[in-house]
Amino acid sequence: MTDIRILGIEGTAWAASAAVFDAARDDIVIESDAYQPESGGIHPREAAEHMHEAVPRVVERALEHARETHDGPADEPPVDAVAFSRGPGLGPCLRIVGTAARALSQAMDVPLVGVNHMVAHLEIGRHTADFDAPVCLNASGANAHLLAYRNGRYRVLGETMDTGVGNAIDKFTRHVGWSHPGGPKVEAAAEDGEYVDLPYVVKGMDFSFSGIMSAAKQRYDDGTPVEDVCYSLQENIFGMLTEVSERALSLTGSDELVLGGGVGQNARLREMLGEMCAQRGAKFHAPDPRFLRDNAGMIAVLGAKMYAAGDTLALEDSRVDPDFRPDQVPVTWRADEPELAAGRGKVTEGDRQVRGAEAVVDLEPAAGRVTKRRRAKTYRHPALDERLRTERTTLEARLTSLARREGVPTPVLSDVDPHEARLALEYVGDRDLQAELSPARVRAVGRHLARLHRAGVVHGDPTTRNVRVDDERTYLIDFGLGYHTDHVEDYAMDLHVFDQSLVGTADDPAPLREAVREGYRAVGTERVLERLRDIEGRGRYQS
Repeated sequence: MTDIRILGIEGTAWAASAAVFDAARDDIVIESDAYQPESGGIHPREAAEHMHEAVPRVVERALEHARETHDGPADEPPVDAVAFSRGPGLGPCLRIVGTAARALSQAMDVPLVGVNHMVAHLEIGRHTADFDAPVCLNASGANAHLLAYRNGRYRVLGETMDTGVGNAIDKFTRHVGWSHPGGPKVEAAAEDGEYVDLPYVVKGMDFSFSGIMSAAKQRYDDGTPVEDVCYSLQENIFGMLTEVSERALSLTGSDELVLGGGVGQNARLREMLGEMCAQRGAKFHAPDPRFLRDNAGMIAVLGAKMYAAGDTLALEDSRVDPDFRPDQVPVTWRADEPELAAGRGKVTEGDRQVRGAEAVVDLEPAAGRVTKRRRAKTYRHPALDERLRTERTTLEARLTSLARREGVPTPVLSDVDPHEARLALEYVGDRDLQAELSPARVRAVGRHLARLHRAGVVHGDPTTRNVRVDDERTYLIDFGLGYHTDHVEDYAMDLHVFDQSLVGTADDPAPLREAVREGYRAVGTERVLERLRDIEGRGRYQS
């Protein structure tokens, strides 16, 4: 990728930005002009008006730098291609950026490269960290998800079930009467706060912010000091993001985590992620803040990689897409690079301890016993951590036994100590499902989940790490995120979590996903599968 110079243009929401990336020097010059609403959040019409005025200015400043540093013939374009953010984002803003990029591409007679904004957040982190195959947590205004590269795509391992993390925080700050952006104001207020209890919602590697935002508003309205609410918002929201990041590292077997997105500028989030990675022996990287907020530098860097791979656009194919998902992008620039090989697989003779995302499990295969201990997570607030470990240990004990009574193969529970967050269980299976993915195996998981749902229970975290197999049976384990419910939405989300784990760990997940549905249909109700289709069709990147 040497001797490539790319002009990048960004304008998905609020920041009009242009940048020039010189690959030979690994030099990135960024020019930005951010939209600042007078009150409330981002207004799409006003943001588009800002883009219309600001994009030409930042592009001209970036091109001026490109011309000044260009050492080729005077009649040669100062850049090799124009890269622009195609989405996701606000449609009116994206269209202005797309129009500018097409005009520049034609005027300079250079190729056009269409970049996914969220993949660019990941790639700038990978570029600046020099990591091989990291998991990426994208925490930005309108989005929040976990990505990992496998089989030519960035797979979505987990994501928000409702709103983006930045937007969630902004909803609270608008309620309080603070101006946009709300994140820095919450961070400042939290410095003087104390912890109060707020909801904490993690389902596998998915997460939800709607409940905690409603509770935070109510706390504030009831007279809880705003500093305490802000402090607790950060502790719970960032605790959730850190937990699901650890779950993704555990599922994929990766020891590298990259942070992307504007919310990543928050010092407490970076502290939590760094502490979690240090505790499990993983490497963590957060790019410089100028690459975390929306910026054209990341567009130019990914644009250079795509250009070098021959991944350019014809003008007629360059329409923007406000709902452009990262898993829709063919990762052409990583064809020969490492990908994640997920799961711990078969337990070998020397394995006597396994570390998961939540617990350390001591294995005694000869005795047919395992001891599971949920160790304290030092990144979490002590009160929150103690509550979660106690609740989850108690739930796992109850639901593991209940599932057996409903005909679902699970380990036999022999002892539980909620205060020590310790369980003693039967040793079942000799390998994780990931080591033996097949339609027959996942069909059995579909039947098991249907039996649970008929009993009014969800597993909460049915991933390929939490299914054990041997030559005869398929077992469900680790019910710590389970709960009782009679809501069809919850049952469908249970299936969705398993779906996501298949997407993240299987080379060809399509036949496996269909097999899960076949198994579920044989025992469960069709309306749950209908709701699953509804969940899959919901846009996470609505403008």
